[in-house]
Amino acid sequence: NGKQTVDHAIMENYWRRGEPLPASGPIQLQTHGGEIRWRNIEVRPLGTDEANDILASKSNEDYTSVFDGKTLDGWIGAVNDYEVTEDGSIQCQKGRGGNLLTEREYSDFSVRLRFRLPERGNNGLAIRAPAEGNPAYAAMTELQVLDNDHPAYAKLDERQYHGSAYGMAAAKRGYLRPTGEWNFQQVTVIGPTIRVELNGNVILDADVSKVEDYMAGSAHPGKTRKSGHFGFAGHNDPVEFKDISIREEN
Repeated sequence: NGKQTVDHAIMENYWRRGEPLPASGPIQLQTHGGEIRWRNIEVRPLGTDEANDILASKSNEDYTSVFDGKTLDGWIGAVNDYEVTEDGSIQCQKGRGGNLLTEREYSDFSVRLRFRLPERGNNGLAIRAPAEGNPAYAAMTELQVLDNDHPAYAKLDERQYHGSAYGMAAAKRGYLRPTGEWNFQQVTVIGPTIRVELNGNVILDADVSKVEDYMAGSAHPGKTRKSGHFGFAGHNDPVEFKDISIREEN
């Protein structure tokens, strides 16, 4: 009746608790035995950009931009392997790689960003990373940024797909937008816990302190890090990132 009653709530999966809702499906009208009637039902599909804008409009209080859209000021590491595109995104140069990190270090924080994957694209989000070393092992974790559906990645370990804490905890699959479209992602890191929301769906909610089974038996000595840099772990593909902002969680 003209009053908003729900705002940015992530719907639970009534049918499969612990799983996000399917990425697509019917809209259902449900009763519990009593009479109820609906009328004047209208649906308007949302395009990718509009959907991302709605997701990004969730309270931005205390989030600070860490990328000015023009330069790599405030970033360290592989600054020569990344570039700022004409449309204001950070892009790993094709055939280049390395770790591009924020100058600042963070402990508990939430980061929001948009990313776009090329075909077969591969990158990663470095979480509490040291200035040197492989974030997949030396940082708290590297959260995968990956074109999950490319045939080249058909036989990966489940802990290597998009949003996963690399080699430690597998993210839910099926929530990336089509390759070449922008995605919206929010990552919240508090203590040993990591929560990843991709396009409005929770695809990872893990406590890495409880992980004892590692991919290929490889140790992750950095998983106990309490602070470090945030950034991108490039793997030679022109993956793009923009609208990057961080809020420290106290």
